[in-house]
Amino acid sequence: MEKIRMLSTLGLMGAMRGLSSAFETASGLHVDADFAPTLALLKRLRDGEAADLVILTREGLDEMIGEGRVLAGSAADLARSFVGIAVRAGQVHPDISSEAALRKSLLSARSVAYSRLGASGVYFAQLIQRWGIAADINAKATIVEQGFTAERLVTGEADLAVQQISELKQVDGIEVVGPIPHDLQTPAVFSAGRIANAKQAEAADRLLRYLASPEVVPVLRQSGLEP
Repeated sequence: MEKIRMLSTLGLMGAMRGLSSAFETASGLHVDADFAPTLALLKRLRDGEAADLVILTREGLDEMIGEGRVLAGSAADLARSFVGIAVRAGQVHPDISSEAALRKSLLSARSVAYSRLGASGVYFAQLIQRWGIAADINAKATIVEQGFTAERLVTGEADLAVQQISELKQVDGIEVVGPIPHDLQTPAVFSAGRIANAKQAEAADRLLRYLASPEVVPVLRQSGLEP
C-alpha cells in the first residue's frame, strides 16, 4: 500500500483520526501522520525532514511557500480554530463570558496550563501581557513545552487549561468551558499544502482534495473546528 507521509499541527489530530481511515478505505492509500506544534514542524522541515503533505497554521504554511518548500498552488485552508478554556470534568465552570470575567477567573485560578510552542500559547502569553497580569499568571502557571495542556487538569497540576478547542477535546476527563470571547481573538486558520519535493505527489494531491472537500465538514465540527 502506498504511504503518504503527512506532518500536521496538533489542532487537526482529533479530526484526522476519523478522516485518515475514511480516506484509506476509499483510496487504498495509507496516511502516515505525525502531529506536533506548528513551530516544531517548521524546524523539522527546515532541518530537512521528508514529507509529502503538511498541515500548518496559515502563517506557517506561507513561510514554507516563501522558502520554496511547499508548492504555492497547492495551498488550501481547511479549518478555523478558536482558543478555549477547559476544566477537569465535574469542576465548576468559571465565568469567561467577557474580558473582565475571564481576567478575574484566570487570576483566581491556582494554576493555568498553557503551551509554549503552540499558536494558542503564543496568543495567551500576549493576552496576559497586554492586560498587565503576565507576572501574576506566570508565577503559578503550568507551562507545557508541547502536547496537550488539558492533561495537566487530569493530573491536578492546573485548574484551567488554555489551548485550541480542538486540542483540548483530545483529552478525556475534562470539560471545555468555551472559547475565549471572540472579540479578544483571531481564529487560527489551519492550511494544507504539498511539499515541493514530495515522493508521493499524486497521492498527496488526492488527500489534499479530500481534506478540503465539503464531506469532511461534520468531522471537523465535531472535533472542535470551524470550516
